[in-house]
Amino acid sequence: MDVLSGGGMKNQREKGAAAVEFALVLPTFLALTFGIVEYSIALYDKAVITNASREAARAGIVLKNPKLTTSDIQNVALNYCQANLITFGKSSTPTVSVPAGSGGSFGSALTVSVSYSYSGLALGKMISAFTGPFNLTATTSMNNE
Repeated sequence: MDVLSGGGMKNQREKGAAAVEFALVLPTFLALTFGIVEYSIALYDKAVITNASREAARAGIVLKNPKLTTSDIQNVALNYCQANLITFGKSSTPTVSVPAGSGGSFGSALTVSVSYSYSGLALGKMISAFTGPFNLTATTSMNNE
């Protein structure tokens, strides 16, 4: 009888140890999983603003008469971003700047810069409370045709 009761107690201890291990591992696992998701979304948004700057620069340099104005070039980038950015319902719009080159002559460079403040979903908000929001920036320069 003594042996059976000892075996039952050991089983109870193993269950308790498994519960403690689970309680220690779960937060780490969740933080790692959410960190991967947050980082992936930030990389996706970086790719979107990079493509937006390319699309806007390409629209601004193509050979047509009249050339697009600075506000037209900015609207191309903003429309691209609004259609593709993952913002989690926030109204954070990117900033588009065209410092020089819009409506330029053949061979002159047109530069388009797009900046976006990524705040994240869960972990991003916790981290940005200490560091501020992550600023993603993309710049494209192309020669006028």
